[in-house]
Amino acid sequence: MSVSHAPNPPATFDAQSTARALQFACDTLQIEADAILALKERITHETSGQFIQAVTLLLNCKGRVVVSGIGKSGHIARKIASTLASTGTPAFFVHAAEASHGDLGMITADDVLIGISYSGEAGELLGIIPTIKRMGARLITITGNDASNLAVQADVHLNVHIDKEACPLNLAPTASTTATLALGDALAVALLDARGFGEEDFARSHPGGALGRRLLTHVRDVMRTGDAIPTVAKDATLYAALLESSKKGMAMTAVVDANGHAIGVFTDGDLRRLIETQQDFSKLSIAEVMHAHPRSVHPDQLAVDAVDMMETFRINQLLVTDSNGKLVGALHIHDLTRAKVI
Repeated sequence: MSVSHAPNPPATFDAQSTARALQFACDTLQIEADAILALKERITHETSGQFIQAVTLLLNCKGRVVVSGIGKSGHIARKIASTLASTGTPAFFVHAAEASHGDLGMITADDVLIGISYSGEAGELLGIIPTIKRMGARLITITGNDASNLAVQADVHLNVHIDKEACPLNLAPTASTTATLALGDALAVALLDARGFGEEDFARSHPGGALGRRLLTHVRDVMRTGDAIPTVAKDATLYAALLESSKKGMAMTAVVDANGHAIGVFTDGDLRRLIETQQDFSKLSIAEVMHAHPRSVHPDQLAVDAVDMMETFRINQLLVTDSNGKLVGALHIHDLTRAKVI
């Protein structure tokens, strides 16, 4: 027989409990901010040498950077590895407990291990250090205790000691993990600058992001080609041009000469303006009403350049021509939208 339980009543906050919750929130943010500022002062005045040693060791690493930890430090280690990898330093995370059960095989003599444990006494990390040392990999440790077993075995030790955790019991890792994460970011940014890692490098490691799409997508990647390009010869009638424009769905048609060079363009906007002045279209040729010397881009240009041109000249379509002016593609603003360039 199942026993049903009444759901817990929703929590409510009176004025006193609301004030208490907000005070704890503000205290937490202040404690963690103070921890980071104290770390900044320590690096500036006391441990700048160790920080530069760590950056130098990582910069000269011939293999990869392996970041390891367990518990909350493991979560921070995973984030630091991810940040390093995305900013030009090849890195990956190894769980300290899994390392002694086969994952040590991922580490080579050319690697640098960053071991993270605030106490500096995490047994899982200490258990793999002798193997790391024997294989010849270098060791950077991040702890809150210069005298800890992990710290004294390191090639370089970085101290992230804090005065207190934000947890009111001073038990849950809060300020200590925040300080460690900030130090990892500081290492990654220092390395980024030392490597000369720029926007295009960042884009290559983030091809699915907005910056990657803007810096890696070229006109040739999104332009329409072949039969999808609305095209008529210069001796075509206006009526034929309108049919071609309607058929290809680009609200324009390109006009080409006998050699395929783009010599003009006619858009739906041109048609609306033409209606205001012309009553009989039957005898008009496209050469009489087209825009000569149309604006165009090259297929090797970045798609974002096409966006800039469209915005500058307030147009929705562009022809794509090669270095000789031959028509090779067409681009509509919707193509750029679908490619998420804009």
